[in-house]
Amino acid sequence: MELTGSLGSGTADAFSDIDIAWVVPDTRFPDCLDRAVAVLGGVRPVDSVRLDPDFYRSDRRRLLFVRFAGVPLFWRLDLDVRTASVADDPHYDAENPAARARDDEWSRPASALANAIGAVKAVARNRDDEARGLLDRGFARIGENDRASGAWGHDVARLAHAAALREPSLSDLAAQVTALAAHHVGSSAA
Repeated sequence: MELTGSLGSGTADAFSDIDIAWVVPDTRFPDCLDRAVAVLGGVRPVDSVRLDPDFYRSDRRRLLFVRFAGVPLFWRLDLDVRTASVADDPHYDAENPAARARDDEWSRPASALANAIGAVKAVARNRDDEARGLLDRGFARIGENDRASGAWGHDVARLAHAAALREPSLSDLAAQVTALAAHHVGSSAA
């Protein structure tokens, strides 16, 4: 395993997620995926795991988004699992439609909430254009006819509420995201 991203490069801040690359033997790929969540749960209780829909059916690559219990929402683990045969190919299966999840195999509302968290990070880092893009894509992803207004706390709260309406099991996470936004960006216009 290798620490990548901002933590790996030494440029992390309080809002950085945790990026890890895990190269596994080709023949052990399915077994490693099957055991990954249990192993991670031994480190810290896991709240949720989502698979990146772009690599959901890839035969040699998966990207797991892991939220641990009792850890700030910013500190999601992005575990990029690749087989040794494609470890050095950052684009493996990136353009392969057969590797993608079907619509019923991933949660658009959960993905929209991840965008909302990303928007809070972006605003906290003074990257308003990035925040606007994340929010607009989050609204579009769940078919919500809304857009970011620049009142970041309200924008995030609207997206979180809309996501929870579409998938009620995400209500607790949506409330956490709304509280996160209120704490870090407030509700004033940018």
